[in-house]
Order: sequence, then structure tokens, then C-alpha cells
Amino acid sequence: MTRWSVSSWIVHAIGIDIGGTKIAGAVVSEAGEILAEERVATQAGDSAAIIDAVVTMIERLATGREIVAAGVAAPGFIDVEQSTVYYTPNISWRNEPLREHLLKRLDLDITIDNDANAAGWAEYRFGAGRPVGDMTMLTIGTGVGGAIVSRGSLFRGGFGAGAELGHLRVVPDGLPCGCGARGCIEQYGSGRALLRMANGIADVGGIGLALAEARREHGELDGAIVGDLIASGDPGAVHALEELGHWLGQACASLSAVLDPELFVFGGGVAVAGELLLGPIRDAYRQHLPARGYHPEPEFVIAELVNNAGVVGAADLARIHSSQSGR
Repeated sequence: MTRWSVSSWIVHAIGIDIGGTKIAGAVVSEAGEILAEERVATQAGDSAAIIDAVVTMIERLATGREIVAAGVAAPGFIDVEQSTVYYTPNISWRNEPLREHLLKRLDLDITIDNDANAAGWAEYRFGAGRPVGDMTMLTIGTGVGGAIVSRGSLFRGGFGAGAELGHLRVVPDGLPCGCGARGCIEQYGSGRALLRMANGIADVGGIGLALAEARREHGELDGAIVGDLIASGDPGAVHALEELGHWLGQACASLSAVLDPELFVFGGGVAVAGELLLGPIRDAYRQHLPARGYHPEPEFVIAELVNNAGVVGAADLARIHSSQSGR
């Protein structure tokens, strides 16, 4: 599979990853190496302040360096021109011409992309997806994000809002989702879902005794507490993770029937569980895969770039865009 290459004169690009609580930025080399980085808090309720913070961060990171482009990764729907943010759930952006705002203040080529797309592209180019041409990534954090790489190209869809894999429906008339639908995989395969499952196990006692004790001690369960119990082998916490993996594996079987990827990559905070998560995913995938045994099966792996994927992917996508546009 041919990978993107760019001219030798292109040295560095900047990647910015806008999250609900922080904005991360980095200078990234052509090899995906982070050369300098910054982080500031996100003022989620103030759109102008977020744009100011992004501009300031890019200006600081660019000082004294040869920078060819900057890429900005944001949650939500981004148009196919990589310019406008249609909708962002935790920031008050609705049809926000973000690229235009930044171009007015920065003398750089700017691209905008979905944060999960940026993370997935980073894994494809520099991480777990390097050996393949077709890869599907699921990011398992508070919600579920996704990215699809097909034959070496990032899939965005006809309007730019494709690969919203967290909103694949797995349970008809299931739990209500923030997107307005019911039964989305985000409600069954996310970090928030893991906490709900862990609390349910704590409520019934038995294998949930340690979860119940932790809840009494701390007032409520959170990701760190459940993660520590999983790492220690607590049966209740591990059972919650297995239930989560079951739903993710079922979703992967449906995705595989459409996309036929060579590789599924799992990122996000829950993915630190490694094989404890991948085992149940593989089992459920095989149970739900149509015509199993009649074609090769994909591999299931954990993402390699962890928290740096967003900035690395955003920078690389910006570099490629700049090269293709002749800037």
C-alpha cells in the first residue's frame, strides 16, 4: 500500500487538538515525532476565547521554526472541505467557519478535522495501523469515537460527517443517547457505560463487593477506581469490562460486514486494559460475524500513540493538505 510522501522541503507542521477540558498543541516532524508541545485549559463556553487560545498556541509553537501548515482537530461534525464545524457537542459551535477565522489571523495553511479522524490517521501513519491499508479505529473514552482508513485514504463521507461509529445502533429502542437516537454503541461500549455496568454489579453484591466497597469509600465510582480494580483482577470490575467488550465486539462484527478492515484499533482511556478488553471483543465478534470462516478475520490491537494521536494526526493531515494544494 502506497503511503503519503511529501517533498523534502517540508519540515514541520503544527497539530492542535481541541478537547472539552484542554487544548493540546505540538510541533510534529514528518516522521510523527513531537518536537515541542503545549497545553491550556479549554474555555468551553466561550467560542472567541477558544479561537484566541488556538491562534496564540500556534504562534508560540511556530516561533523560530519552519512550519508549513497547522491542523486543528475538534470534536463533532466537520464539513468535507475541512473548513466548517457543523456541530460540536461540548462547545457552542454551530456552522462555525473555524478555518476562515484562523486564516484571517495566521499566515499558514490551515485545515480542520474531526478529532477521532485525526487520531485514527495518526495510528495508521505512525502507530498500530502501519502494516495495513484498511483499518477501523474505535476510541473508547467518555463516549465512543471512530475513524476509518480505506485503501490508504481517510473516509469522511459525502458531507464530511462520516465515521461516527459511536452512533451505530446495536440495541433497537435501547438506552437514549445524547445524539437523540436510542441504542447507540456509545451507550454500551464507552467509559460512561463501563461505570454504569460497574455500578449495576456493585448493587447486586456477590462479585460486586469490592466495587460496592469502593463506592462507599469514595462516594461514587469513577474511571480511575474501576480501572484500578480491573488491573488488580477484581472479578466484578473485570465482569463489567467483559460486558463492555461484548457490545464492542458485536458492533465490530456489523462494521466488518460493511467495511471489511484488516485491523481494528482501540484507543481511549478504557483501552489501557489491553488484552482484558480485546479478549471479550474477539469472542463477541466471532459470535456475531456473518459467514464466519469463509474469509480472513481482522486483527484486534490497542492503539500505540495514546494521548498524542490527536495532535500528531492533525499535523500530518495538514502537511499532506499543504503538499497537495501546492503551498
